[in-house]
Amino acid sequence: MRLASLPLAALFTSLSCLPAHAGEIYAGIGLPGLIVGYAHPVSTDFTLRGDFATLGQRSKTTNEEGIDYQAKLKANRAALLADWFVAGGFRLTGGVTFNQMKIDLLAQGAGRTINLGGTNYTLGADDQLRVKIEFPRTTPYFGIGYGHQRSEGLGFTFDLGASFGKAKITETHTGTVLSNASQADIDRELAELRDGVGKVRFIPQLSIGMAVRF
Repeated sequence: MRLASLPLAALFTSLSCLPAHAGEIYAGIGLPGLIVGYAHPVSTDFTLRGDFATLGQRSKTTNEEGIDYQAKLKANRAALLADWFVAGGFRLTGGVTFNQMKIDLLAQGAGRTINLGGTNYTLGADDQLRVKIEFPRTTPYFGIGYGHQRSEGLGFTFDLGASFGKAKITETHTGTVLSNASQADIDRELAELRDGVGKVRFIPQLSIGMAVRF
């Protein structure tokens, strides 16, 4: 979270040097979570923004390619954005996001049987299979939306867009049984994951919110 907030702090510093216009504080909810930010109009047609969004950390059990994993999700991102208003409050938005978005998968349990690449392995007490799915730290963002145009008072905001970047999948394994597992089986299992969740190439945004202009 601290890493993701650094670009946002830099933006707020730079915004203080812009010509004086009505600023805006806003908050929203949706994907990618709770959002807070600051917008600074530079003209009637353009606004610069910086915001931070988080889903926090979540844990659940999930099944991927026939294996039950304990999954932990961490999702935070900061964004530097520019809005171009094309019709009233409707706009096109572009920018860059700084992400801390990853999923950690863990398979373990003495006596449990898992299928790796077509071969069954019965785990011992010391066996663990860990898979990490991580999105790039920095990604371009493109979207459409409504709101953040220069005015005063309360306002409604809406965003639909995506940060574009391909997820990276890596694995580590420990324990007596898994240390002796066939590397070909492990490679096939990773290939199946890459053909599934590894094909995700963007982080969506679909959010609504309110803004206070001053």
